[in-house]
Amino acid sequence: MEKIRKGDEVIVISGSDKGKRGSVLRRVDADHVLVDGINRAKKHVKPNPMRGDAGGIVERDMPVHISNVALYNPQTQKADRVGIKVVGEGEQARKARFFKSNGELVDTKQGA
Repeated sequence: MEKIRKGDEVIVISGSDKGKRGSVLRRVDADHVLVDGINRAKKHVKPNPMRGDAGGIVERDMPVHISNVALYNPQTQKADRVGIKVVGEGEQARKARFFKSNGELVDTKQGA
């Protein structure tokens, strides 16, 4: 189970964007995530009339290593570590993420 998922609110804990907050747009691979508004880079794009691209300088979000971001805890208003525990018993048992600082379950939008 992944500790950081698509749609999660995260805080950058190291690097040039340290302290900035954003939501995870997608997981690039097992070790990298794409965060909205974080690690922006300028890319020079050639015009392509076949696709309708105007060209010029475009800013785009680049992947960030997962070790450089932490999940945002709304109760403490800080970055927090995440653990995984089994919730429920028998047939209803499922894995759930929880904040290490206060033990609260992470609000999962995608489901179990």
